[in-house]
Amino acid sequence: MTRSKNEFPQQAVPTSARRSFIKTTLAAGTTTFFAPRLVFGAQASTTHKVNVACCGIGNRAAEVIKELHKTGLANIVALCDTDMGAPHTQTILKMFPDVPRFQDFRQMFDKMGKDIDAVSVGTPDFSHFPIAMLAMSLGKHVYCEKPMGQSFREIQLMMDAEKKYKVAAQMGNQGHSEANYFQFKTWVDAGIIKDVTKITAYMNSPRRWHGKTFFNFLPKQDIPDTLDWDTWLATAPFHEYNKGYMNGDWRSWYHFGNGALGDWGAHIFDTAHEFLKLGIPTEVEPTLLQGHSTFIFPQASTLAFRFPARGDMPPLELTWYDGQNNLPPLPENMGNAVVDPNIPPPSTGKVATKTRPPGKVIYSKDLVFKGGSHGSTLEILGEQASDIKSKLPHIPKSPSNHFKNFLLACKGEESCRSSFAVAGPLCQAMALGIISQRVNAKLVFDASAGKITNHPVANELLAGPPPRKEWEPFFKL
Repeated sequence: MTRSKNEFPQQAVPTSARRSFIKTTLAAGTTTFFAPRLVFGAQASTTHKVNVACCGIGNRAAEVIKELHKTGLANIVALCDTDMGAPHTQTILKMFPDVPRFQDFRQMFDKMGKDIDAVSVGTPDFSHFPIAMLAMSLGKHVYCEKPMGQSFREIQLMMDAEKKYKVAAQMGNQGHSEANYFQFKTWVDAGIIKDVTKITAYMNSPRRWHGKTFFNFLPKQDIPDTLDWDTWLATAPFHEYNKGYMNGDWRSWYHFGNGALGDWGAHIFDTAHEFLKLGIPTEVEPTLLQGHSTFIFPQASTLAFRFPARGDMPPLELTWYDGQNNLPPLPENMGNAVVDPNIPPPSTGKVATKTRPPGKVIYSKDLVFKGGSHGSTLEILGEQASDIKSKLPHIPKSPSNHFKNFLLACKGEESCRSSFAVAGPLCQAMALGIISQRVNAKLVFDASAGKITNHPVANELLAGPPPRKEWEPFFKL
């Protein structure tokens, strides 16, 4: 493939220089080495646009960039993608033809750190962590697609960094700024949703790994000219390149993705997790696993998450169902499913919103609620719905969508609704579920010790795989 002179105005930095940059940053003390231009508590500016660097510019990341730009509050100052120039990057490249381009986020920060206020992270799940950690350590605000990180440990370090560096950090479960968020909060505050003991959550659409079986990792193929494969791997264990890991197919593999649960849990039970103060479960049990594999996610799984009592809230069991034929038990009076018409389309295929739309049922002492995903609101089932209708409190309108909320938080005018402090425990709960899928065993978790107490192999998986040597410093930022 022949590249034009200005196609990649910034060339890949040598590995030795990358290591030198990280080493220098660690030694210098990042809070003084790169002072953040905008921080919480800073004087709000109604005119300044937030200078955003975009890591990942294709597929879902492209939609994130468009939404940030559409607010009128973002100035896109850098584009970074390890597969720069590939077909899925063309839309954003044409949209911002004069913006500097990079294939390595470390080089981007090295060259343009002083010009960046915030970073969008729309890369595969496993590479969220190093980009977000380096950005926060340099005082940059972070918008990071869900789930936050790949491992329980990574998520904890990201929460710690958000607090340490006092940056705005938003996880991209955009329904957390829409009607469902404000309804759920209002109904909990008013006592409409109370004494919840059971939640059924489900995602039964086809997934990329359905119908596939692997007994090893994929064989080596030639690396495309557009791709910086080593940087794409980031902190993940080394694998030979194969196109079967790219453009969303990474989601199938334990080493790269978080499966159906990590992909959709943050859109389905995120508000229940926050406003019912669920925190971390004490037990996760796979009551059904079909097609268990040590490489890819199961063909179907049912996971029971058991949360202890929280103050005056009773113990709660949340049961997760995925798999095309692993349909959950639903109330007889369930009626039509609740579907959010604004669900973003996946990079390939479609979400089955007609035949088996994702959703949830919430069982409280007095009422049963049904809901969908993302921003869709809850409905009350049964005769009580009409009885209580006149008593329902007013639900405030959202003052800003998820992208505007983040940018206003960068400017000190709002707080992130899905900050890492809020989203982190949700992602850690899901991370435990993924470990349970991986080892095909019940887990008992001691939150005070931060350990899985009944399964040594599963406990080791909390830390994730050891990073390759070049990437070890990211765990010290």
